[in-house]
Amino acid sequence: MNTLQVHRCQATTRLFLARFATLSMRIPRSQPFQLQRPFHGAGRSFQASRSTPSRSFCRHPQNPPQLSRCLQKTYSAATAVSPEPTIHPVFEQNTGTFQYLVADPATKNAAIVDPVLDYDKCSHTITTTTADGLLSLVREKGYNIVRILETHAHADHLTASFYLQRQLTKQQNSRPPVGIGKRIGQVQSLFGQRYGINAEEYECVFDKLFEDDEEFTIGALKAKALHLPGHTPDHLGYKIGENIFCGDSIFHTDIGTARCDFPGGSAHALYNSARKILSLPDHVKIWTGHDYPPGGERQPVPYVTVGEHRLKNKHLRDGVIEEDFVRMRRERDRHLAAPRLLHESLQVNVRAGRLPSQNEAGMRLLKVPIKVKGTETWN
Repeated sequence: MNTLQVHRCQATTRLFLARFATLSMRIPRSQPFQLQRPFHGAGRSFQASRSTPSRSFCRHPQNPPQLSRCLQKTYSAATAVSPEPTIHPVFEQNTGTFQYLVADPATKNAAIVDPVLDYDKCSHTITTTTADGLLSLVREKGYNIVRILETHAHADHLTASFYLQRQLTKQQNSRPPVGIGKRIGQVQSLFGQRYGINAEEYECVFDKLFEDDEEFTIGALKAKALHLPGHTPDHLGYKIGENIFCGDSIFHTDIGTARCDFPGGSAHALYNSARKILSLPDHVKIWTGHDYPPGGERQPVPYVTVGEHRLKNKHLRDGVIEEDFVRMRRERDRHLAAPRLLHESLQVNVRAGRLPSQNEAGMRLLKVPIKVKGTETWN
């Protein structure tokens, strides 16, 4: 090879490398590299086509290692685990209720789950001490409440959803919607008729009715509404990150599960709802709606992992079959007294936390049915 040929060969090599570098910079990160236009090398022209094998840096071992790392890095970022929330459990002792403030640490957006409105049964007095405590916590942490989430129409405490919504609208200049499951209409209609509530007082009072498995966000947090019937037919749970807020379905391991004897309740449905939750990975946390420490021997516990429930839950540990669970649950429910605030709670909660309208005398009235023994005397 003479000197002129050597120079031409070197020039051709430099041109090839320059074009190769230019093409490499244009490679779409989501696709393997494939040559799409002709280039010149060694005095010949090449065109990538069906008759010419494609040059893929994803499939061939001779690929430049830095490009392979880039493609792998992009793939990993696309499948990154959703961020986890900051969770503040707040226990209301009079009703044994856990309320939750669930926040996205990145955006400071947050949701409130199952808030409590205080009610004194002896004096028939409603106060907002517990709800005001939640508002103070929101201000202290600098959160912006974007949702208020109800798991169901509770029968053991009054909800503070409406009160909190009104206060937060003033506090943060935005109105957080109150959400609940789409089947709440069944419960509202049933108890509206039972307590003689005018339909206009409970229709369209919730801002958001979740579909089964509907996904939503709290800031950058990914969340999903889960239908968990059994305790009530409308019951929802909320999956937020690697956490389940299960409401009144699964309780602490030494308590077991919630009752199923309310209208539309079903022990079969509760068993299947619980198994759906307990099929999740062992590390997932299940945050309960209530805790009633037996004999006061321990402090209230807000969550237990899936793995712990499967090992220790007295009603649902691995090995308990549906038939045995249903038999146990029905027998147990047969001897349970009605919740202490049953009637007051339902009449307020089907209204999404609004109080009854005032009558002509300016009074707000809740109805309490009475039981009469020796009915022949009163007929």
